[in-house]
Amino acid sequence: MISHPHSPQGLVARERELVRIGDLLTEAGAGRGGTLVVAGEPGIGKTALLRQSADDAGDVRVLRAIGLEFETAFGYAALHTLCAPLLAGLEHLPAPQRDALRVVFGLAQGEAPNRFLVGLAVLGLLSEAAQERPLLCVVDDAQWLDRASAQALAFVAHRLDRERIALVLAVREPDSVPELADLPRLPLTGLPHEAARTLLVSEFRAPLDDQVRERILAEAQGNPLALLELPRTVGPSRAAGGFGLPQAMPLSRRIEESFERRLRPLPPSTSTLLLVMAIEATGDSARVWAAADRLGADGDALAAAEAAGLATTDGALRFRHPLVGSVVYRLASPAERRRVHAVLAQVTQTGADEDRRVWHRAQSVVRPDEEVAGELERLASRAGARGGAAAAAAFLERAAALTPDAGTRAWRALSAARAAYAAGDYDTAERLAADAQTGPEEVLRDAQADLVRCQVAFAQRRLRDVPRLLLAVARRVAPFDAGLARECLVDALATGALIGRHSAEMHAALEAARQAPPAPGPARTVDRVLDGLVALFAGDMSEAVPLLRKVLADVHDPVWLQRPALASLIAVDLWEDEAYVELAQAQVEQARHTGALGSLAVGLAMLAAAAAQTGDFARAKALITEEEALAAVTGASALPYPRLHLESVRGRASAEPFLSRTLREAVERDDGQATAAAHWALAVLHNGLADYPAALEHARAAGRRDEPAIAGLALIELVEAAVRCGEPAEAAEALAALTLRTGPAVTDWARGVEAYCQALTAGDDACAEHRFLEAVQRLRGCRVVLHPARAHLVFGQWLRRAGRRREAREQLRAALEMFSSTGAEAFAALAVQELRATGEHTRWPAQDSAQQLTGRELDIARLVATGATSKEIGVRLFLSPRTVDAHLRSIFRKLGITSRRQLRNWKGIA
Repeated sequence: MISHPHSPQGLVARERELVRIGDLLTEAGAGRGGTLVVAGEPGIGKTALLRQSADDAGDVRVLRAIGLEFETAFGYAALHTLCAPLLAGLEHLPAPQRDALRVVFGLAQGEAPNRFLVGLAVLGLLSEAAQERPLLCVVDDAQWLDRASAQALAFVAHRLDRERIALVLAVREPDSVPELADLPRLPLTGLPHEAARTLLVSEFRAPLDDQVRERILAEAQGNPLALLELPRTVGPSRAAGGFGLPQAMPLSRRIEESFERRLRPLPPSTSTLLLVMAIEATGDSARVWAAADRLGADGDALAAAEAAGLATTDGALRFRHPLVGSVVYRLASPAERRRVHAVLAQVTQTGADEDRRVWHRAQSVVRPDEEVAGELERLASRAGARGGAAAAAAFLERAAALTPDAGTRAWRALSAARAAYAAGDYDTAERLAADAQTGPEEVLRDAQADLVRCQVAFAQRRLRDVPRLLLAVARRVAPFDAGLARECLVDALATGALIGRHSAEMHAALEAARQAPPAPGPARTVDRVLDGLVALFAGDMSEAVPLLRKVLADVHDPVWLQRPALASLIAVDLWEDEAYVELAQAQVEQARHTGALGSLAVGLAMLAAAAAQTGDFARAKALITEEEALAAVTGASALPYPRLHLESVRGRASAEPFLSRTLREAVERDDGQATAAAHWALAVLHNGLADYPAALEHARAAGRRDEPAIAGLALIELVEAAVRCGEPAEAAEALAALTLRTGPAVTDWARGVEAYCQALTAGDDACAEHRFLEAVQRLRGCRVVLHPARAHLVFGQWLRRAGRRREAREQLRAALEMFSSTGAEAFAALAVQELRATGEHTRWPAQDSAQQLTGRELDIARLVATGATSKEIGVRLFLSPRTVDAHLRSIFRKLGITSRRQLRNWKGIA
């Protein structure tokens, strides 16, 4: 099978690759869709492979898009090309998805949707079209995808396992598009030696000396395009005479050199036409010819390009290979490029193409021009309104470069930095924030630039940089904006708490907060939080609790919605179990509504941890699954805290390696909060497994770190482990430290765990019984279910050892019911063991079949149980309705049921 690599019939030695793509299509036809990233160097035959696969697809609808180097600044450009044939199906989408696509494709005005909603809408559009017949979506030159399109396609790619959709993308460098990095790959390498020889001989008709032919084969390394282009660098005399080839250089450069040799002899009109094609890369023939006419290109210009094998036309003007356009652009002088951009701006109409007209005009000027800069700023505003943050950043950066006034230029650089941060381009955001600070000194602007740098540092998990930057901003703005200064100090303390209670960053933040400027007017929520945090982190619980408890009462206050991690730490530190759960729920609801993905990830982690502590393991597992899926698509790291909570309370010995690994990683990062949390989780696990020496070791370590939220919980584990290990003095010391924390609190959770630990350490039986009864009573309504269940357990153990078996059974049965209903296996096993010791023959409760469900299935089952439709669930979980229905069939099979209504009463789900 021999062909030119851009005429794909009968590809050379690509049978394996064609079979791989064919298998993908077969699976998609059966409702098991997937994605494949074809990766290989320029000229290796990616485009030819994609074309051949599309031609061989049979009764499959093919959608095509191509990444264009000069469209990378236009948000959702490639996605629009891919979806354009399906836009009639928008009416079948749920309203939020329909509106999102209309906005990003410029079909309607509206608030910029978050990229997850756009991705879900595209998935819905494709899924709807695939009902008629399977889809093959082919995206060539994916390395030139605009960022917004790449993110949306990555979202879709991760959700095709239940769809009749195959997505195949071609990219030069495997890791050049981070969004596609973790997708299945099909590496495309050079042709085998004999196939390469056959192709070379069949396509190069001039006689080739053996030495020359072998040298070409060696340098081409099986690259089909190189096999066709390198002989052109030889020349007829050397082809037959056996002279050596030019000095070796990188293969793509050799291919480009071949194109250069064919470009240089072309007439000026052809060179002009090709440069217009390179710059107006959409292939819009009318626009290209209108510009070419104005630039003096005659009617024979295209014929010369076709004869040289550089261009072709099939309704649109195209280069025979993308590298041709790159070479054409590189060979042109800056003045020639600007001249073409200027003419393209003139022939591009306003209206639908206004963005492109402005962009061409901006590229045509070399001197600062306020009129053009202003147009770019308005263009950025339109791009941002469509959700194209990356495009807005590019336009604003160019606007700043063209701005004559230094002060205005700095403000535009700041706006560009913000847009780049919103797009997830953190390196660019940091560079532009620094640029914004090079203008005339302006305190507010420079402070805002530092805040962008703070956001970047936090997003990149460079937590130790954040307090330093925040404190610098606070010092800078304190003389004229005390309110902003105090907000910065709150955030510095919150970040310091995450780094570690005794870190240098925390000490610096606390010292600065003690010297904070007074509130500029009536105390705001954030002012009360600052005062409360200073007291809390200084160890003055009696002052901190009243201040912070009042603020915690409003779980919807923006101060918490903007700082979800801080809210969780404070609620647990104050033993406010109701606020702990409700704050997490409010955070998730708010983040879902606004589309704030970073806040949603933290909120999901908080809510999953709360669900684990309240005994709703099924919900915790589902939320963890959702948070991990969110992290996978955004490229972030899933937070470890919810799994620490779930695995420690569930109490499986098999969780120990995960918890220990998390501890090691936290220690390596010098992450104080995560280190303490991992030690605490291991203490809980080992107390449940009755490995009290190990529990004592980890509880001691967690307590020594004295981290917010964790320290109090660790002291409970320390008291029990010390008692079981025969260390009464250490248990008493831990109880005294715990009482200092619970004493100022006013909740039954605080009073209950205090009584529970007092009972464990009491030397007098009457006192112990009194405290046990108080603990059971106080903790009866506590949302954190592990502590009331353990109060029943330890009370039952105490009664059994006192010979009061009947009363012991009552407490132990209550403990077993609570443990088994949640799935706290280790503590449930202890309760079973104690009941058997009283003479009661108790069986291990049968495992609920809901435990067979995956996290995603549990999430869907829960929503179905509330009466939600498949479309409603799809919007909530970023899935297509078809995928929801496929999961639902699996749920029915595992649970042995046949209808949605039966889910409403299923244990562990409803």
